[in-house]
Amino acid sequence: MSVDSVRSRWGPGLVIGFAGAAAIAALGLIFSRPDVVAMGLPLALLSGAALARRSGAESTAVVLRALPGANDDGTLSTEITVTGDAELAELVVVQSERRRRHLLVPVGGASVFSLSKSLHSGPVTAVKASARGFSVDGAVLGVATPVTQLVRNVAPAETLLPLLPLSPRLTGMHGSHEGRRQGQGGDFRDIHQFVPGDELRRVDWRATARMSRRPGDMMVRRTNTLSDATVVIAMDTADDLGTAVATWGSGDLERSGVTSLDLSRQAARSIAAAAIAAGDRVTLHVLMHGGRSVRSGAGARHLARVEAAISATGQAGEDTRFRRTPPVPHGSVIFVLSTFFDGAASDIALMWRAAGHRVVAVDVLPVLDRTRLSREQHLALRTVLTEREEVLHDLGNAGVDMAAWGDDVPATLRAMARTRR
Repeated sequence: MSVDSVRSRWGPGLVIGFAGAAAIAALGLIFSRPDVVAMGLPLALLSGAALARRSGAESTAVVLRALPGANDDGTLSTEITVTGDAELAELVVVQSERRRRHLLVPVGGASVFSLSKSLHSGPVTAVKASARGFSVDGAVLGVATPVTQLVRNVAPAETLLPLLPLSPRLTGMHGSHEGRRQGQGGDFRDIHQFVPGDELRRVDWRATARMSRRPGDMMVRRTNTLSDATVVIAMDTADDLGTAVATWGSGDLERSGVTSLDLSRQAARSIAAAAIAAGDRVTLHVLMHGGRSVRSGAGARHLARVEAAISATGQAGEDTRFRRTPPVPHGSVIFVLSTFFDGAASDIALMWRAAGHRVVAVDVLPVLDRTRLSREQHLALRTVLTEREEVLHDLGNAGVDMAAWGDDVPATLRAMARTRR
C-alpha cells in the first residue's frame, strides 16, 4: 500500500468527478457525439488536478491551549486551533466527556473556543479533539488526527474552619498556640529563683521583696512558650464513591453526584488553609504507592503548592496500595481522609495513634442515595456499611478522633480543639 493511500483518500467529489467524466464519455462514444465526449473533459481534468496535488496537502494537527482560571460555576475555557496544509478541517470536539460537537473550521485561521463545565474537582478531561483535513473542495480527504486531550486540575471549594485540633505535644518554639514548655509570649507559668541565663527584664521585684530569703536573691516571672503545630493531611484515594450508589463501580461521574474524592479534596484544602492561617506547618501525603507528598512548610507559597497537589489528586489505580508508612514529624496532628471501606487507611491511622500522635479520622463518604437498587444490591450495601461501622468503632476505641465531613464539621473540629489528649 502506498504512503498516499494511507495518508489520504478520495473524497465524494473526486469519485463523482471521475464517474461523471467516464459516463459522459461513454454516452458520447455510444451515440458518436464528439461534443458530448468533450463535455466530460473538464471533469476529468479537474479530478486529475486533484490527484496531482502533492502528498500531505490535506494534513492537519490539533493544538489545545488552556485559558487561565475557571469561572465560579466550574466552567473551563479552552482554545482549539487546527494547523496544517489543508484548506478546511472537520473538527470533532468532546467536552467534559459528554457533549460532542462537529465543526468545519479553516486550517490556520481563527481559533475555536470551547466552554466545558466541570462537575467534579481534581483532574478533569476538559476537551478531547480530533480533526480531518480536506482540500480541493472536499475532493481529497486526509485521515483523522490522533485524539488530543487536555486535562485540567480543578480546585475544590473551600470551607472556612475557624479552629483545628492540636497535638498534645507542641514542639515548635514560635507560633500562636499555648505550649507547655518554658518560653516567651505565652501565659504565666510560675515564679522561680533567678538563675544564669534568665533575662533581667523578667525579674519580678514585688515577688523578690516578698519571697527572697537571702540578700541578693531575685525572683523571675516565667511564662509558657507560644508554639506552632504541624498538621499532616493523609488522603486515601483507593475509592471514589458517588452519592448515587447505583453508579458505584461504573465510572459514570456524570450521574454519580458528589463523590468521596470531591469531599476529600475539599476537606484537604480547607484543613490546609486553616492551618496556614494559624501560622502552622502543613504536610500532605497521598496514600498510594508512588503517591505525591508535599514536605512540611508554612506560608502562602507553601499553601499554593499544597493546593496544587490536592487539585491534581485523582483516584488510585489497581495495585497502588501504599507499602510504607509516610514519615510524620514528631508531635503532629494527623488528619486521615478516607471512606474507610478499605482497611489500609484505618491500619495506618491506628499505627500513628499507637506512636503517640493525635489522629483525626475524617469520613468523606457522601450522603448515600439508595434509589434504583435491587434487593440484592441493598443487601450487599448493608453488609459493606456494617463492616465499615466496625472499622470506625475500632478507631474510636483506639483513641482516634472521629469527624464526618459535612455542614457541621466546623463545630465538630472546634469542639475537638478545646481538648488536648
